[in-house]
Amino acid sequence: MRADRLVAILLLLQTRGHVTAAQVATELEISERTARRDLDALGVAGLPVYSMQGRNGGWRLAGGGRTDLSGLTSAETQALFLLAGPRATTPELRAALRKLVRALPEPFRERAEAASAAVVHDTASWSGARAERPAPVHLDAVQGAVIAGRQIVLGYVAREGPATTRTVHPLGLATKSGSWYLVAETEAGRRTFRVDRIQSVEVTDEPVVRPAGFELADAWKMITTEVELVRTPIVVRALVAPQTMPWVRFTFGTRLRIGMAVDDGRVEVEIRSHNEFSIANELAGFGRSVEVLEPSEVRRRLAAIADELVALYAGTAASANSAIEVNRHVGDTSPDGVAVAPAPPLS
Repeated sequence: MRADRLVAILLLLQTRGHVTAAQVATELEISERTARRDLDALGVAGLPVYSMQGRNGGWRLAGGGRTDLSGLTSAETQALFLLAGPRATTPELRAALRKLVRALPEPFRERAEAASAAVVHDTASWSGARAERPAPVHLDAVQGAVIAGRQIVLGYVAREGPATTRTVHPLGLATKSGSWYLVAETEAGRRTFRVDRIQSVEVTDEPVVRPAGFELADAWKMITTEVELVRTPIVVRALVAPQTMPWVRFTFGTRLRIGMAVDDGRVEVEIRSHNEFSIANELAGFGRSVEVLEPSEVRRRLAAIADELVALYAGTAASANSAIEVNRHVGDTSPDGVAVAPAPPLS
């Protein structure tokens, strides 16, 4: 995991003061190219890492190496925990971050912990393709308010409706399919805002009131589950041939729920979709290897697709079969009347 490596590289810099890409590659068992990319990423994130050219070149921490993290500024500490914290999915990395927090100067600890819990990176896509988008204009301001724990006055334009202004309690940020989302408490309850639709941000001096037991990762999971249910209200029950299951998984991704195998070896599945028409079109290409059990509207649509294909290609199939039979029994002749061997039947 890249976040593990970034933390490990920072610790190497702290203890040694100076490292080369080759040393990092050997220590972490990665390629030198990956080591250089990770070292550059630390600098881009705002940490005091800089490279030196020449015979004794490599990477150093500005101000010289230290055996603790007291050389980092508050902003640099936040950059580190924003970079690594949201990706701390392994027990080892979470333990490393806890140790880093204890090593920080007291004034930095609260913000470092806030930064590590400020963002969730959701690698799953809403609809299969991830769109690369530039960072929203007000992302830094919103992110700063989340870490500082300050309420914000938000100017916002929803997908449908006029622009509004409201005061919200920012609880955290999430990224998904290339977009940023703000999770916040409002007078109307918890809401999710697309950050690229935010028109203005005014950070107030009022502290954020966080719900008891709030965990950003759990809240975001509930939000995405609700959104997916709204986006894909149609549920198809079907039986899938075992050899086809890998293609079904690839095609439907998170819309697929896999059940138990039945007596003939086929597997029960549930597939969510926007509407009956689109899911029938997606399933038609699997032929008889996927049998839809319900809803009946999808079965009827698949039957209609089959009739359309038969009507479209039936003449082609009949012509091909007739040509095979003629060649098989009478052979063919060239334009000048000389007999030639019949063509072999199509396999």
